[in-house]
Amino acid sequence: MTVKKVSDFIQLNGIGQKTALLLAEKGINTPRKLSRFNAARLKNLTGLSKNKCETLISQAKAFINPNLRNNSVDDDWVKAELEDFFDEELELEMDDYRIPSGLENLIDKNRKTTLNRRTYFKTLLELQMELVKLQDWVVKNKYQLVVIFEGRDAAGKGGVIKRITQRLDPRICKVVALKAPNEREKTQWYFQRFVEHLPAGGEIVLFDRSWYSRAGVERVMKFATKNQVNQFFYDAPEFERMLIGSGIKVVKYWFSITDQEQQLRFLTRIHDPIKQWKLSAMDLQSRIRWEEYTKAKEEMITQTNIPEAPWFIVEGNDKKRARLNCITHLLSLIPYHEVKKTKKINLPERIFNPDYGRGVLPENLYIPEKY
Repeated sequence: MTVKKVSDFIQLNGIGQKTALLLAEKGINTPRKLSRFNAARLKNLTGLSKNKCETLISQAKAFINPNLRNNSVDDDWVKAELEDFFDEELELEMDDYRIPSGLENLIDKNRKTTLNRRTYFKTLLELQMELVKLQDWVVKNKYQLVVIFEGRDAAGKGGVIKRITQRLDPRICKVVALKAPNEREKTQWYFQRFVEHLPAGGEIVLFDRSWYSRAGVERVMKFATKNQVNQFFYDAPEFERMLIGSGIKVVKYWFSITDQEQQLRFLTRIHDPIKQWKLSAMDLQSRIRWEEYTKAKEEMITQTNIPEAPWFIVEGNDKKRARLNCITHLLSLIPYHEVKKTKKINLPERIFNPDYGRGVLPENLYIPEKY
């Protein structure tokens, strides 16, 4: 992923607005500060040509300075929009920094130093823009994509899924996280309840755990018999070959973390009220049966690692690196390209009717404004 991708983001969202966003990140958010910012400095930030940077600076001035704009966009509104953009990112990242007091000594001192936050956010944003391009390409080409996320409990599967879907259309990119099968589903063909969630043309489906539960939790917890597990090892590759033969791309990820890292994450969930809902009885059992899960995982990968749908292992001890590495790898597997927009989108003028009037609704319909 090169810095040049910033220019793609600029083009997609409007040159002036993206430049203002970039400059705001640098604290250059007023006409006075902008007057001291030249094309050479912007060139160092983006890697774009000098002429392009001069154009961007000119358009950014028009965006930031109300005296240079043709329309009346309030500067406070612009600032609020930019702040909201960054707040959205920070809200998602809060979990990474919530380590309850007393657990700091459990952090592995030999682990890689986590990525610089600035580098992480910049790279994540670039990757998410590539995911938007992938989504457009999937829709245009009626492509069908299934991505399976498996791994240890608390390995970070959900965090990666959130970053993938954050800027995508939920009607196109869907997340499937099924509960344990009910009594009726237990009598069905094992794969039946997953089939209804498979993508149609132009859709992406992310499975937060999948049919591989049979080879993992169901096997270790004795919810499935030995014969059922052996049958699964025979059926799963054939099932996936059927999907691939019908035009569905199948990608499988296993998220791997160390014993010590899982211990820290589980203890964080126990002691942090915001995260306690994430901890289940099965999580506690998976902790007790760590070695059994290891054996189950190793055999599962050995038995189901087929050329048409191989397993890819994501090192998950560092959440940020895992997210960036996984998204980068996923993008590398799909032969997508940017879909050129056929025509420029212009916001139409609102129609004003002289006899229009807004009715007054009862006060009790409005929620209280406490903030």
